[in-house]
Amino acid sequence: MKLLRIVRRTLLAVLGLQLAFAIGLTLVDSYRRRGKKPKPFPTRPAKTVPVGTGTVTTYTFGQDLYEDMLAAIEGASKQVLLETYIWKGDEIGERFKRAVSDAAARGVDVHVIYDSFANLVVSPRFKRFPAGVKVLAYPVYAAGWRFFDLRRYGRDHRKILVVDDEVAFAGGYNIGSPYATEWRDTHCRITGPAVLDVKRAFADFWNLNRTKRFQMPRRRVQPLLTQTTTTWEPQIRVHRNVPRLWMFPIRTMYIEAINKAERNVWLTHAYFIPDENFIEALTSAAARGVDVRIVLPAKSNHIVADWISRGYFTVMLEAGIRIFRFHDAMVHAKTATIDGSWSTIGTANVDRLSMTGNYEINIEVIDNGLAAEMEKIFETDQSNCSELHMDEWRMRDIYRRFTEMFLNPLRHVL
Repeated sequence: MKLLRIVRRTLLAVLGLQLAFAIGLTLVDSYRRRGKKPKPFPTRPAKTVPVGTGTVTTYTFGQDLYEDMLAAIEGASKQVLLETYIWKGDEIGERFKRAVSDAAARGVDVHVIYDSFANLVVSPRFKRFPAGVKVLAYPVYAAGWRFFDLRRYGRDHRKILVVDDEVAFAGGYNIGSPYATEWRDTHCRITGPAVLDVKRAFADFWNLNRTKRFQMPRRRVQPLLTQTTTTWEPQIRVHRNVPRLWMFPIRTMYIEAINKAERNVWLTHAYFIPDENFIEALTSAAARGVDVRIVLPAKSNHIVADWISRGYFTVMLEAGIRIFRFHDAMVHAKTATIDGSWSTIGTANVDRLSMTGNYEINIEVIDNGLAAEMEKIFETDQSNCSELHMDEWRMRDIYRRFTEMFLNPLRHVL
């Protein structure tokens, strides 16, 4: 028993040091980045592609996306459903708040969801909405007395807008002025039968969490109903991670698509901390001659995630996977395209928090036209990258090697 206590205390001490080291790195990096502005980066204009009986529009520049989202809200006549992870109280945030408030004032049914943890630094004044706007502030702590129920600890990391059952938006963009021009992200706009699938994703989350203590103001509201439809769009699927129900289909979606790849697998991700099975799918694809490429930020807004993501770089480079690092701005996209026919745009990062922890949503599209546009987007991003080669990777200094090794155990948490 004494030996067991010593081992336990040693492990806890090491974990404490790792966490303290990670916090220190974050604070130092935050100080260094103060006042620094990202540089301009190449983007593609919004492109609309017909898919089935509807369309999919891709956005790679936030200002373009926000203008179309605001136009949709301002033109709403029946219903607006808006869900976001981060909603900053700045100029862009105020425009969205004013748009949903005005919509409610003219009689539109408006529902809003945001994640309270992600908006802790946002002014409480900004979070006060007119009575006509039904608001669900997903709480910082949602487990209540169920301390050990891991299904209740996921964050609401989704970004959704559905207007009048006619148009839906989903992707990586949060709401805020920095994202309008300073971050490289990807979002999509959908029309056609798949809009109701996105609406159902919003409604299911609302109904699952519509308790009085989560409502702002504190009141219980009626469930949000969606009509069923017999019309399916076979080329588009909406995948949702729902930790409360222990549902995590997005990881399966990725691995199945990668395992089918014959020509290319091109991924763009902000935080890339995959598990071993995901890495095995990528390395197996590369071994059978598939062109596997990954675009990552050269330096993201979460420096600890950057260090931890490097844990598999050696394995990937040895397998022939090409790694490209995006310069001078934060690339926050969560996208992939495979074999000129399969694509996904969504909110889920390739890490444990997204794949097996948070509420996420990804749009899967099987269409040659959209895949062609996604490949062009990838190539545009790649033009702003430098490729990491094995010789450069092996020559990194001892400080970098030590930091990677010391933080490596956190890979199984983040």
